Amino acid sequence: MKEKMYLSTRGDQKPLNFYEAILQGIGSDGGLLVPEFDVDQKDLKALLHMNYVDMATEIISTFTPDDVKEDIRKLCQKAYGDGLFPKDVVPVEKAGDVYVAELFQGPTAAFKDMALSLLPHFMTFSLKQKGENREVMILAATSGDTGKAALEGFKDVKGTCIKVFYPIDGVSPIQKQQMITQTGQNVDVIGIRGNFDDAQTAVKKAFNSQELKDLCHQNNVFLSSANSINIGRLIPQIVYYFYSYLTLVNQKEIKLGDEINFTIPSGNFGNCLAGYIAKNMGLPIQKFIIASNKNNILTDFFQTGQYDANREFYKTNAPAMDILVSSNLERLVYFLCQDASKVNSYMQQLNETGVYKVDNDIFAKVQENFAAGWLNETNVLDTIGSCYKETGYLLDTHTAVGYGVYKEYQKQTNDQTKTILLSTASPYKFPSSVYQAVTGGILDEYEAIDALNEKTKVAIPTPLQGIKDREVLHKKVIDKETIIDFIGDQIKEL
Repeated sequence: MKEKMYLSTRGDQKPLNFYEAILQGIGSDGGLLVPEFDVDQKDLKALLHMNYVDMATEIISTFTPDDVKEDIRKLCQKAYGDGLFPKDVVPVEKAGDVYVAELFQGPTAAFKDMALSLLPHFMTFSLKQKGENREVMILAATSGDTGKAALEGFKDVKGTCIKVFYPIDGVSPIQKQQMITQTGQNVDVIGIRGNFDDAQTAVKKAFNSQELKDLCHQNNVFLSSANSINIGRLIPQIVYYFYSYLTLVNQKEIKLGDEINFTIPSGNFGNCLAGYIAKNMGLPIQKFIIASNKNNILTDFFQTGQYDANREFYKTNAPAMDILVSSNLERLVYFLCQDASKVNSYMQQLNETGVYKVDNDIFAKVQENFAAGWLNETNVLDTIGSCYKETGYLLDTHTAVGYGVYKEYQKQTNDQTKTILLSTASPYKFPSSVYQAVTGGILDEYEAIDALNEKTKVAIPTPLQGIKDREVLHKKVIDKETIIDFIGDQIKEL
């Protein structure tokens, strides 16, 4: 049987097998890696009564060599079945007429755990398969949740070290505290004077820097990524689309084969792109409703076909979505046109002018599959308050963006298709904003955790209990212009 290979969205990367794609992380031409093969159509009936580990094994094996399915099962068991998550890995709750898939039940109380609990196992398995003995330096830029989830996933993993870069004024106090108190012999957390896009751009440049490539060769190191630019981050996210859909079937809320919508709070677009792949694997999805905060570049793209990064950057109360360079959109454009030269042209335009516009054929497919909207910060608080008052369900600020955008979509379209909202974080990761939304009062983050718990009786996730008193272990702060030099110095020290 022909080996499953991966290519770059920009067309100038030799084909890589699964292990090489995981370890390399990004295309050598600056593009993102995508499957060269057509993905299998899944038999939904066969998946219907599977637990999460078994379903993950079936979905993920679509993307791996055919002879390692049992190895993938063992990796999925380590990630999802050994106590890091509750028995029901992704509960689906009701908030009025909206089904909320709670993706935040893992070790850091954010949806990034769904992939980053598995990626380190992918990485070590791939190292073994390739007979690789170099030290792996994992680079990650974060707007909040990726950082902690990556640190937790990779801490003390043999043969790896991880460097996480975060904007010092661009994450919530709880997110920052989670990162700077992270334990582990191989972890490093670095604040930058800049925003998430600055960090992400520098990390991408690092992979294509000839100077860093030479240093890596001299020091027996190679670089890889924990961001969703790595295909190993994206593949595990496909699973929860199938799982949440089939949960509704098992609960007799829908019939097998019924189409549903998904509403996704979106920043870097990886979460939604995984859903688009799920649709191509046979999951009956009618529409993806893309929800943005005030940094509404994705809303404009899905409504006009033009991606224009020449705009003001806002710091908001949904900071994980404070992004103007949505990396995974490049993969979507590739999937829609299947033309690497066209994607490369768009990305060159973006790099040179900050703008590109897709052609009419691509935009027609965009409109067929996607709707979009956005909320400002006041809307976010109002949505949290109204949802709690009307349904008793407590949203975090990012999930509130999704809920509010969906309600507006319902009004505008009268679309009554049943809809799953992907909930990306516990409300206790943004307690001050959530407390203000529910009570009108103003408390600092740590006071708000206890007060919110007392008011709502919603349990505080174990990862966030006692967080205020943890010892700060990481105090480095650097200028955004020095990130590449910093990485070079770190390579020399390994």
